[in-house]
Amino acid sequence: PMGSERTEIRKRQMAATPDSPGAAQAQLSTGNRGSNACCFCWCCCCSCSCLTVRNQEEERARRTSHELQAEGIPNCEESPAPTLEEVNAWAQSFDKLMLTPAGRNAFREFLRTEFSEENMLFWMACEELKQESNKSVIEEKARLIYEDYISILSPKEVSLDSRVREVINRNMLEPSQHTFDDAQLQIYTLMHRDSYPRFMNSAIYKDLLQSLSEKSIEA
Repeated sequence: PMGSERTEIRKRQMAATPDSPGAAQAQLSTGNRGSNACCFCWCCCCSCSCLTVRNQEEERARRTSHELQAEGIPNCEESPAPTLEEVNAWAQSFDKLMLTPAGRNAFREFLRTEFSEENMLFWMACEELKQESNKSVIEEKARLIYEDYISILSPKEVSLDSRVREVINRNMLEPSQHTFDDAQLQIYTLMHRDSYPRFMNSAIYKDLLQSLSEKSIEA
């Protein structure tokens, strides 16, 4: 009976213990791989939950950054209300539209509906840069313009060709009031050819023209 009891105890110990140290190590290894599969297995990384969460967090951070930057954009330039003569002149040429703050404000409102307001903001920033004479201020403003409108990491990046980007990169070695002249001209031309015709046919322009025409008749 005593020998039988010892045999039974031995069987129970063997059943509770892995067959070999190698089996125990394999079990441990399998457990670790299961808990960290997303870190080592490239074939399933696209769908693993930890990367999904991380991507959501990154997207939320980008969206928040963009919203904060948008809040810092002034709604419009200070200007008197446009006259009927001015609004009619905007239809004559893009240059006449861009000459007046009221024209730029109306055009900006339209660009905002097309999600391309950054073109006007960049053009205005370049105009402001041209008015500076202090070297340190010029360098600081040039850096901000580059970060806001030229950098591919910016949500307000404007569309420029590679030649113009190369010119800007060379100019940024020694920034001046004219660092972005080529880029400013390219964006001005883009707005003229692409956005201006649609603005002239937009409800924003037509409603403004009609409102001023009715006021002129009443007067």
